[in-house]
Amino acid sequence: MGERYLRSIRLLAECLQGFERFSGESVRRCGLTHPQFDIIATLGNTPGMSYKQLGERTLITKGTLTGVIERLEQKGLVARCRSGDDKRSFFVSLTDAGVALFDQAFPAMVKDGKRVFAGWSEADYDTLDAILGKFKGTIASAAVGADAGAPAAASFSTFIDKDTI
Repeated sequence: MGERYLRSIRLLAECLQGFERFSGESVRRCGLTHPQFDIIATLGNTPGMSYKQLGERTLITKGTLTGVIERLEQKGLVARCRSGDDKRSFFVSLTDAGVALFDQAFPAMVKDGKRVFAGWSEADYDTLDAILGKFKGTIASAAVGADAGAPAAASFSTFIDKDTI
């Protein structure tokens, strides 16, 4: 039998993968990938953001962010302009087409998500939030002092084999 925590990590990874598969249907209907939808949803109802702000508010790594924004720009959904404060950085905002897509896609995604969580109570959410908050803090504490240059694991599934737990 492997380490006990691996079962919990695997369950968490399976939940994330299952939700991504479920939500992927809504995202694909919009002609977007998950990272592209993340950018559209983050920029929605805002005047726009810098790359730095987008990186802090999305689940997209810095190295991937530029490519995702470039593809959205090619689709005519976002516009980039040089930041007035720092000529080295860009400011990104939704175009009219991007706003229209956000106005259509975001409510549909929320509606789909509500179906998944229809049976959840406030107590269920409070319990989940407490556990995930504690887990996030544990990971953050463990990461302090860790080698920032170390390569990240490929995925949970490569790290955690069903046969080891």
